[in-house]
Amino acid sequence: MNVLGIGTDITECLRIAQMIERHGELFVGRVYTTAEIEYCRSRRMATQHFAGRWAAKEAVLKALGTGWKRGISWRDVEIRNAPGGRPQAFLSAGTREIAEAMGIRCVLVSISHCRSHATAYAIALDEVPATA
Repeated sequence: MNVLGIGTDITECLRIAQMIERHGELFVGRVYTTAEIEYCRSRRMATQHFAGRWAAKEAVLKALGTGWKRGISWRDVEIRNAPGGRPQAFLSAGTREIAEAMGIRCVLVSISHCRSHATAYAIALDEVPATA
């Protein structure tokens, strides 16, 4: 198993809260998938969870080495939780095409947050680990 890319990101929870307050559903719907919105809104500290998913999406794109280039949208990276709670990255559309062209078969993600900040780390692999 080879590591093909790594990425990390940190964001302020207040910044995400202000974006949600300022732009409402337009912002939320442009950045997050329906499953992500439902998950975050079901949590007690929803803003921290929205910020964590924002950071995870950024970390995944850094692991791919693409940034926000043409053909990639926020919703092309979806962060879902496995039954035990571990976050998982699911790629679709342009993001999946780029990953496949690079030989990436799996992107592992870790998210952490507190009242003020959320951070995430992503590792792009050429194989799917047995635990993924």
